[in-house]
Amino acid sequence: MAGGLPFALTVGALAFLLGVIWGGPFVEVLHRYRIGKQIRVELSEQQQKKVGTPTMGGIMIVVPVVVIALGLNVVNLIRTVTGASILLPLFVLVGFALLGLYDDWEGIQLSRGPHGEGIPGRVKFAAQIILATMAAVVISQFEGGFSFANQLIIPLIPVSFPIPAFIFIPITVFYIVGTSNAINLTDGLDGLAGIITASAFAAYGVIAFLQGQIFLTQLCFILVGACFAFLWFNAHPAQLFMGDTGSLALGATLGTVAVMTGQWLLLPIIAVIPVAETVSVILQVGYFKWTKGQRLFRQAPLHHHFELSGWSETQIVQRFWLVGLLSAMIGVALTLL
Repeated sequence: MAGGLPFALTVGALAFLLGVIWGGPFVEVLHRYRIGKQIRVELSEQQQKKVGTPTMGGIMIVVPVVVIALGLNVVNLIRTVTGASILLPLFVLVGFALLGLYDDWEGIQLSRGPHGEGIPGRVKFAAQIILATMAAVVISQFEGGFSFANQLIIPLIPVSFPIPAFIFIPITVFYIVGTSNAINLTDGLDGLAGIITASAFAAYGVIAFLQGQIFLTQLCFILVGACFAFLWFNAHPAQLFMGDTGSLALGATLGTVAVMTGQWLLLPIIAVIPVAETVSVILQVGYFKWTKGQRLFRQAPLHHHFELSGWSETQIVQRFWLVGLLSAMIGVALTLL
């Protein structure tokens, strides 16, 4: 096990290098075919300047992760159930990426016409529920392969409690779908979603290593490396946007990893920024309806509130990342106590 973490960090660095190498040509292809982002008219003038920036950047994350993870573990996938366990988060990653890709493509096509922003929200949500339910059922049926799933691990209490499938499945679906949409809401400023997600995956990579889930550790740090490669092109001013292709996929995979480690109660701490972004939207909508038109925040999600309050984009991203990094450290620390 001693060599597990160094190897995971190494393959994460490999994912970063490969991503940076092929990222440049990928951005040029998106430019050539005008796969550009459309910005909502109610957003700030600074955001309006980003119209036409290439989107679907999640492809740059998903493809290397799948290729490297499968390539490194092709033998273990056949020999061991533990090795095969990476197939589940990869299924979630690819499934939600395809959903996001379709949504991004529809949004681009419709934005070139008179109206529309993508596939209907209810259709997208239903597809998320279906994919998450499939993943939840698989986890609930293979307790031997996912030894830390199907149980409740409470921080600071060295005792775990088994969870029956009829409770575990809805919880898992909630976490996968909820985290997917939370990262999607966070993806609104250059570099924000990428750095927050990378920090969360690094935290769960360490947690998985402490549990002896080496294959899951590798996958987490491959995702970290791929996110860093994306950030090379997404740093302000962004040359590339993640789009739903990346945000839905990364969020759903993060929720899946949290469940597979059994440390899903720590996810609201480790991913405190996406949680805060989601809560801000819920509060904004609820307050608007309750007061018949008044707003609790200048604009939701939360990062737009600070943007309209005078913070620069880089200030928001850096400060949110500092909070996210600290919360990820606290989450890891709670697993050690």
